[in-house]
Amino acid sequence: MTFAIITDIHSNLESLKKSLKIIESNKNINKIICLGDCFSLGPEPEATLELLKSIKNCTFIRGNHDRYLIEKIWKDEVPSMEGMDPNDPICKAIIQNEKWTNDKIGDEGISFCKKMKVSHTEIIDKTFIDFTHAWYKRDDKPPSIPEALSWRDSIIENNPEIEQVALVHGHVHVPRHQVVENLTILCQGATGLPFDRDKRGSVAFLTVKENKIFWDIKRFDYNSKITKKRLSDRKPPFYKNLKRTIKFASIRNDL
Repeated sequence: MTFAIITDIHSNLESLKKSLKIIESNKNINKIICLGDCFSLGPEPEATLELLKSIKNCTFIRGNHDRYLIEKIWKDEVPSMEGMDPNDPICKAIIQNEKWTNDKIGDEGISFCKKMKVSHTEIIDKTFIDFTHAWYKRDDKPPSIPEALSWRDSIIENNPEIEQVALVHGHVHVPRHQVVENLTILCQGATGLPFDRDKRGSVAFLTVKENKIFWDIKRFDYNSKITKKRLSDRKPPFYKNLKRTIKFASIRNDL
């Protein structure tokens, strides 16, 4: 069983297009998994929505930014997110970006987000795999190793035939590959907005064969000049910061 994984697209249409071409060139894919954060922040939410709708055999997981759109957090009395200071100009700009994105994707986009799953589980032979944005308990912070080990124990207790457990998440925008005993935690980074100082996008392939886990991350170049130009042309809130983040592949909140 082989899964192709995309995550944290953030309306980077050019990177999404390239990732799907790479997936299409692999003829052994059984299912595509999108781990969320599809629309907010980037310049092309409408076109991203249309392209995602066209993907066949794809399971969509809801990210925290997808949830912000559903909740319309900009309508809160004191809007904030992920523990940020609501008076921080960066926080205010990101929240305004959420509203801008909502206005662009409209009811159709919000309906798309509402249909996303919180997590998706696959059991292949004696391997249990959970796909989430961050974790099934929360979408804004992946589990620590002690939390993940406790979760693994509960999975095996309830499913005695399971011999190994894997968690595949997004959200952090940097690669993660940790193996502790029979627990594996994987993150490819980000398809559209990497934070690991590598400007290339990513698509991952997870294969389970003979109860072994094979993890392959494909990094790829895409035309980031188009993405940055679209940010300049459309000027969504927070766009100057986003241009710097794309340029340096790290969180850049400096203007």
